[in-house]
Amino acid sequence: MARFSPTVRHRRLLQELRRLRLGAGLKQDDVAEHLGWSSSRMTKVEGGTLRISVSDVRAMLQLYKVEPGAEHEALVQLARQSREKGWWHAYNDVIPQWFQVYVGLEAEALSLRNYESELVHGLFQTEDYARAVYQAARVTDGSEEIERRVALRMARQEIITRSEDPLRFWTVLNEASVRRVVGGRDVMRNQLRRLTDMATLPNVTLQVLPYGVGAHAAMLGPFAILSFSDHGGDDVTYLEYATGSLYLEKPDEVRSYTLMYDHLRASALDPRDSLTLIQQVAEAIS
Repeated sequence: MARFSPTVRHRRLLQELRRLRLGAGLKQDDVAEHLGWSSSRMTKVEGGTLRISVSDVRAMLQLYKVEPGAEHEALVQLARQSREKGWWHAYNDVIPQWFQVYVGLEAEALSLRNYESELVHGLFQTEDYARAVYQAARVTDGSEEIERRVALRMARQEIITRSEDPLRFWTVLNEASVRRVVGGRDVMRNQLRRLTDMATLPNVTLQVLPYGVGAHAAMLGPFAILSFSDHGGDDVTYLEYATGSLYLEKPDEVRSYTLMYDHLRASALDPRDSLTLIQQVAEAIS
């Protein structure tokens, strides 16, 4: 699976176009008037809810006085790539639009920091564990829909084990997600074994937040921070609920969650002790 995401390309394109508009001293209404758009269309385009054509990008670059050259061609190429379909398009029948955005970001992220309170993160789940989660949480889905969802989850896991530039993944699991028996004893025992196997990968760090910590920084629920460079500045915080999600990109919002995650990592067991706890739990349910 190629490390390519039209979602990320689209996001980068919009960031650059907005930077160029501001640099040209233009307001959104100015651009809309020049292109013959309504103000609402311009708002949707720059807000990312409406895809932009390559020809429109060329017109905007002309308005922003970006002369033909390396920058011009790079942005036109971004526009082309942003309109392509990601590998997850094959699962459109079971993946809602709001989650397609997340999968697109995850596909090209350099690193992912995550806290889970109730279950093992999807990138670590076995097929049987994932199936049991969906059977419990997606009560209106038929068996065929559930199998499609499981297949999508398994396909996403390639980003951790691929040979070239695997995702750097740091996860903090609440002790409840390790002890909660999902799918029966055999399924859970195999899931815990998978956790210990994944934790040996050089690009994976796994910690368990023990019950003994008491109240902690993430009492309000799970979250993820996706990073696309080592120097920061383009991180996205992802929050999910039953029927949708939130993407926080403002620097102060991301900083708040980054600080929260630092507190979680400090409160959790270190990776070695976390593995010891997981192994003890696995032995207890044997």
